[in-house]
Amino acid sequence: MNPQQININDFTYNLPEDKIAKFPLDVRHSSKLLIYKNQKISDDTFINLSSYLSTNSCLVFNDTKVIQARLLFKNKNGASIEVFCLEPAAIYSEVTAAMLSQDNVVWTCLVGNLKKWKDDELILVKNDFELKASQLSNNNSTLQIQFSWNKKNVSFAEVLDLIGVLPIPPYLKRDTTAKDLKDYQTIYAKHKGSVAAPTAGLHFTDDVLNLLKQKKCKQTFVTLHVGAGTFMPVKSNTLVNHNMHEEWIEVEKTFIENLITEEFIVAVGTTSLRTIETLYWMGIKAAQNKNAILNEIQIKQWDAYDLKHLISKEESLIALTNWMQKNSLTKLVCKTQILIAPPYKLKIAKAIITNFHQPQSTLLLLIASVVGMEWKTIYEHALQHNYRFLSFGDSSLLFSNTEV
Repeated sequence: MNPQQININDFTYNLPEDKIAKFPLDVRHSSKLLIYKNQKISDDTFINLSSYLSTNSCLVFNDTKVIQARLLFKNKNGASIEVFCLEPAAIYSEVTAAMLSQDNVVWTCLVGNLKKWKDDELILVKNDFELKASQLSNNNSTLQIQFSWNKKNVSFAEVLDLIGVLPIPPYLKRDTTAKDLKDYQTIYAKHKGSVAAPTAGLHFTDDVLNLLKQKKCKQTFVTLHVGAGTFMPVKSNTLVNHNMHEEWIEVEKTFIENLITEEFIVAVGTTSLRTIETLYWMGIKAAQNKNAILNEIQIKQWDAYDLKHLISKEESLIALTNWMQKNSLTKLVCKTQILIAPPYKLKIAKAIITNFHQPQSTLLLLIASVVGMEWKTIYEHALQHNYRFLSFGDSSLLFSNTEV
């Protein structure tokens, strides 16, 4: 069954404004933890996460780092124009290369108050640093913008650190604070490129990670650079008219090889889950066409429902690593557009650690793929027991309904 005809109204619930956490707790691991297993719900605190995971579980974290993607320009008349850097232009083969660019770079951007951009260039000056922005093309909803700056041997990543503003979720309805620079990053964030945090990871502290090590739970890392599309609700009545956003993934070949023999894999967040489930379907394509180029095995929105001849997780990942070996690749760097929605059944992950998501969102559809329509019971429980929702909210550990 293809989920194209899913009615998004079946995936809504009433989320009162006072249930949305506007700020994180002072101690990350003191957040609430809802556990759903064997169709039963229990409550605890996140510091005790390891108590609910079996020895030798393999946790997959997303080590992306949020960039200060908002650039606040003014035109010659003093009108504010915000440029929001979404992702590198198509001329770049990966996010990291664009982030390390010096002197100039081209990014796909959203522009606020675009009608006020009449000048050829916008200029943003801070101390002796000068950043210029020029429009290259307009694709209706986004613009291709070239940035250039006056400091030699300075990367675009450093430019953003110097003069950019960290983007926090729009539903928080507040300005970014200095404290957000730390609070809105995971403690293991490493690779710059996201415009939103993989928020399931915000609950982890060194204490939690040490308890997981004591339990002999493995900690592994992938990279998915979170795009602004993660906040986009499904606006059409059915999914057939929804265009799923693409996001960059970076996965080491050694990670995929190690995943082959792991039996109980836990995705830390929807981004980690999307990444590892993408790997399964890329393996399917690689098995079917050993001579495929990278673009031919990238995963599009409906691939997980249209591809036939399913094979095991092990067979798929072996096919993918063999394809990488043949193409002399030690790291997989590409985009994924995978849409995970009912009746999708997880191919690699057995459980997910995740926050509580917005109504009518693709993230909520993903949760429904893990636990079925029990998501309604889970979310009602969370609302009744004063869980805090969305990015800075509380957490949950959800075991797949296929795991008993």
